[in-house]
Formats: sequence, structure tokens, C-alpha cells
Amino acid sequence: MSGTIRVLVADDQALVRGALATVLDLEAGIEVVARAGSGATALAEARRVRPDVAVLDVQMPDGDGIGVCAELVAALPGCRVLMCTTFGRPGYLSRALAAGATGFVVKDASPEDLVDAVRRVHRGLRVVDPALAVESLAHGTSPLTPREREVLAAVAGGGDDVAALARSLGMSRGTLRNHLSSAIGKTGTRTRAEAARVAERNGWL
Repeated sequence: MSGTIRVLVADDQALVRGALATVLDLEAGIEVVARAGSGATALAEARRVRPDVAVLDVQMPDGDGIGVCAELVAALPGCRVLMCTTFGRPGYLSRALAAGATGFVVKDASPEDLVDAVRRVHRGLRVVDPALAVESLAHGTSPLTPREREVLAAVAGGGDDVAALARSLGMSRGTLRNHLSSAIGKTGTRTRAEAARVAERNGWL
């Protein structure tokens, strides 16, 4: 049908993916043309079907939604990206917008709000969950450097041996300790595990 908004839905939870696709497919003028359960699949499907709008979950295996967003915007400039996540963390919002997302909504939004968001981002309008926007302004942007984020992400992933962490990240133990010390100071915590938890909770990782 002429004028139909072609949508890709990517979420690692099959039930959520199906529910989002069903809500959108029921709307006149919107057609879900592809579904994906991982970041890698989302990119492959987007390149195959060239959707008008990609609805991406933030947390997915094989490439998180924010990284996928950046790649999609670069590869398919005509595709708008709407991030849709369970976790309304302020850091996610700022990172997603920096990656080129046009909109950001949380999964407890109403079906009507989701449909409206898809239509609006398709028109090139910015759509951001109001409560999350306020919280993001209150928290500010992430204070962490890219290297500090990388180190804390490794800690959050279960790394607790300094020597092993340093080897996996390709840095000396002294450099690793410096990054950890800086990140601990910036997050106002006392240990690297606490720093990783705070950074994760704020969506900085």
C-alpha cells in the first residue's frame, strides 16, 4: 500500500517482539516487514528489507541496540530509529540520541503511544519519554571516559581478577587500576563492583 510505514522490530525476548509487532501490524498504514532477536540479525534484516523505522531494544545479544542504532544510521540514512526498552535509564537516552536515534520510549508505554511514536519518528520528529527526559537532565551526561566504561563493563561482566582483566583489555595492571580508581571516584563509590553497578544502573555501560 502506498505510504505504508515499513517497520523492523528487534527485541531479544520473543514474546515482547511478537507483542510489539502485533500492536504495530494492527494499525492502518504500518507494516512490520522484519523481526530480529539480536543486534547482528537486526542489522542483517535492516540491510535486506530497508525499513523506514527500526524499533530497537537496548539490551540484545550480538550487538546492543545503541551500537546497532549507530550502524543503521550510517548504513541506511533513510531509516529512523526508535529505541524501546524496559529499563528507562537516563544514560541510555543520552547515548541513544548521540548514536542517532530519533526517539526513545519505554516498554510500559501504551500501545497508542508506541504507534504515535513510530508515526512521529517516521516524519523526522524527536520523540522522548517525558519522565525519562526529566531524569536524564537531572543526572546529566555520563562522566566516564570510553576506556573507563570499557573497564567497568568488564567488571560488570564478572571480571574480578585484575591481571586477567588487564590482559583481556590489552592494558597493564597499573593502567587498569588507574582507570578503575578514576571511575570509582566519578561514581562516588568505594569499590570497583559498586562503581560498575552504579554505572550500569544509570545506563552508562
